[in-house]
Amino acid sequence: MTEGVLRWLSAEFAPAPVPDGWAGAVRALGALRPSDISHNDLAALEPSPRQAAVLVLLADDGPDGPDVLLQRRSGGLRSHAGEVSFPGGRREDADHGPVDTALREAAEETGLDPSGVDPLVLLPRLVLGTGYHVTGVVAYWRTPVPVTAVDHDETAEVFRMPLARLADPAVRLAVHHPMGWSGPAFDVEGMVIWGYTSEVLGAVLRAGGWERPWTPGESVELDRAWERARRR
Repeated sequence: MTEGVLRWLSAEFAPAPVPDGWAGAVRALGALRPSDISHNDLAALEPSPRQAAVLVLLADDGPDGPDVLLQRRSGGLRSHAGEVSFPGGRREDADHGPVDTALREAAEETGLDPSGVDPLVLLPRLVLGTGYHVTGVVAYWRTPVPVTAVDHDETAEVFRMPLARLADPAVRLAVHHPMGWSGPAFDVEGMVIWGYTSEVLGAVLRAGGWERPWTPGESVELDRAWERARRR
């Protein structure tokens, strides 16, 4: 464990004031434990140098109610091609903590202006199958600006997804990956949102009271789920 990682992990977090109407959701998100988000967490006894952070950016200025910023990775990437994720990425030595990492990566990937973003909650770190320890930074987009895919070699598109759309029972399903991951997913707009991203989105829907009752049904193999999504 390097000194830089220890500083990053212990960085002080001073949450911004909670916007009107968001107090219940922020309180519920702040009380989450790893098991409340995922049963795929590969809990580690010690922190790893492989730290990352993502920005779970929520806004409420759109015509369809609250939404979340997402991105779709380029189809030409060697790993995770075409997958949907939150903006974010690996810790760099100059980052002072998860908030720094999440905001820096989001700005680099989407052109986001960090000065218009208010961090509210740090989600518990989860250990993914990739070996990365990922911290979700839930934030409020106080001053939304246009965003786009900055580097098309990395990102195919950047978009805002209404939470009401994700809460539609018709787009929800259970999927499993041959490598062992299984959990809730979203089949929406020709994409399958799964993995860490879908787990956190599910937690956001529950915490904010946006979730609608749905029945997972039989789990679908991930490739089959993608085939079905693309045919629609």
